[in-house]
Amino acid sequence: MTTPFRTRWLSAAAALGLLLPAAALPAEHAAPAKAEKSVPADAPGSKLAAVSPSVPADPMDHLRQRLAEKLNNGKAPEGAALGEVRVSVKPAPAAVTAGGHGGGPKKAAKNEAAHAAGAAHWDYAGAGGPQAWSSLKPEFAACSNGQRQSPIDIRGGLAVDLEPVRFEYQASRFAVVDNGHTVQVNLAQGNAIEVGGKRYELLQFHFHRPSEERIDGRQFEMSLHLVHKNSEGQLAVVGLLFDKGQANAVMQQVWNNLPLEKNEENQAAGAMELAELLPKDRRYFTYMGSLTTPPCSEGVKWIVMRQPVTLTKDQIDIFARMYPMNARPIQSASGRRIMQSN
Repeated sequence: MTTPFRTRWLSAAAALGLLLPAAALPAEHAAPAKAEKSVPADAPGSKLAAVSPSVPADPMDHLRQRLAEKLNNGKAPEGAALGEVRVSVKPAPAAVTAGGHGGGPKKAAKNEAAHAAGAAHWDYAGAGGPQAWSSLKPEFAACSNGQRQSPIDIRGGLAVDLEPVRFEYQASRFAVVDNGHTVQVNLAQGNAIEVGGKRYELLQFHFHRPSEERIDGRQFEMSLHLVHKNSEGQLAVVGLLFDKGQANAVMQQVWNNLPLEKNEENQAAGAMELAELLPKDRRYFTYMGSLTTPPCSEGVKWIVMRQPVTLTKDQIDIFARMYPMNARPIQSASGRRIMQSN
């Protein structure tokens, strides 16, 4: 008599054209077949496999081996027992990341995915606007109860002989990403600043419209934040202010490489001359503040260049069509000391 187990194998073998001649099949299987692992049909990346290219002495073992190999296109993973069905599951690809304000070049920024999962989502207006940031997640608490928040209206800076900021910027490869809150430029390693006896590596820069910083009450067309981090994890942000004026060649490179989709990083073909971003006058304001986006972490050293740089109206309008307003409201200076270099 043919057992149910044997019948199933024979039926499968017949469907694949793997039946051995009738004379080669014994009347009864000499030993119980090895239990097989149950594999869900919809297991992601699942693959059936068997091993051992040698021909077993038992014809039923031979049939099981040929059947498994047929289902696996002839491939047999190492280490599997005779006639064993194995599952190979490929790991899911790592999540694509993109930087935020204060994050590295590839900090997570999957806003659409967060919406789909029901995660807290911050924005610049509406229910997720700045007034609600601290209520969206516990780690955003500093957005409302912090004592040294940014941006601020820079007034009454103490004019002293501050050491110049040493900019070590060079021609660099770059990629552009629209992370859902701003346009961000991720940069190759090798750029840095030195200030206050510490060296900070440049991670990325991004834009706000209108400017987040104000000087003596004046708000500018846009601002750019160059985010740096030192070996101790401390952040230093260099702020540039934009006025309408002559075209900015570096900024045009950024606009020329805008990605078509949000959260899609577009690698530029050429290099960017980062030093050309900076104003000729390197005098600056400095104060201690925070990130201007959630989680609004404090302890950030701010360096705001006193001389604005320029963009044409058309260059400003390109960003304005994507982000007409992505600036956090001015925060209280709370008696902080603001210094300015002579």
